[in-house]
Amino acid sequence: MPSFDIVCEANFVEVKNAVDNASKEIGTRFDFKGTSAGVELKDKEITLLGDAEFQLQQVEDLLRGKLTKRSVDVRFLDVQKPTKIGGDKVKQIVKVKNGIDSEQAKKIQRLIKDSKLKVQAAIQEEKVRVTAPKRDDLQAVMALIRKEVTDLPLTFDNFRD
Repeated sequence: MPSFDIVCEANFVEVKNAVDNASKEIGTRFDFKGTSAGVELKDKEITLLGDAEFQLQQVEDLLRGKLTKRSVDVRFLDVQKPTKIGGDKVKQIVKVKNGIDSEQAKKIQRLIKDSKLKVQAAIQEEKVRVTAPKRDDLQAVMALIRKEVTDLPLTFDNFRD
């Protein structure tokens, strides 16, 4: 029985490369000389550092540009509020989303069931598996998901025939 998985996973190799490139550019840019501006990646979290919120916004824009150049969808980013750390320095955590949370998975499953297509959608941990007797039904589900779910950068993988 043909099936595929709906997943939400960032390419962490490209995310790491983009963070490294942003860090190099921050080190060479004149407007960041002598400041605490920086960016680092640890355990699916990107930490932005700066002297003021304005500088933090510049670092975030720079990072978004590097991610876009490396074909990483910026919808993977979950930007938290900036927090003050010692002195007048600020820090901001940007989480990289990985996996579909249960609420979004239920919405996707409900969307597929409401479409009246002859397919089954099952939530499996952080992904949704869709099975159908025909490939054409699976392709119709893919088109439906691309059209209806725009707030998550979903991809389709593990296609079995």
